[in-house]
Amino acid sequence: EYEKFMFESKKDKALKENEKGHKEANKKDTESALVATEEELRLTQEQLDKAVAYYEKLKPTCVDSGISYEERVKRREEEIQSLQEALKILQGTDLS
Repeated sequence: EYEKFMFESKKDKALKENEKGHKEANKKDTESALVATEEELRLTQEQLDKAVAYYEKLKPTCVDSGISYEERVKRREEEIQSLQEALKILQGTDLS
């Protein structure tokens, strides 16, 4: 009976050591994945911070120019008209 107990104990110990090895390997894999993910997060956050800073830099010139929508449309139409006239001159269709 002692030998049976010792055999079962050794078998149980071997199984537990094997399980411990698997868990340690899994832990290492998970920790390395965590480190890689944290690094990716850091790089992505840096890119986001730069993009937000650039957006904040551009925002005043793009969003609020102090000109009403109607005025911007009028200016754009005038610009398009002058560009069309210039194109006609360059193409030689309006030689007056």
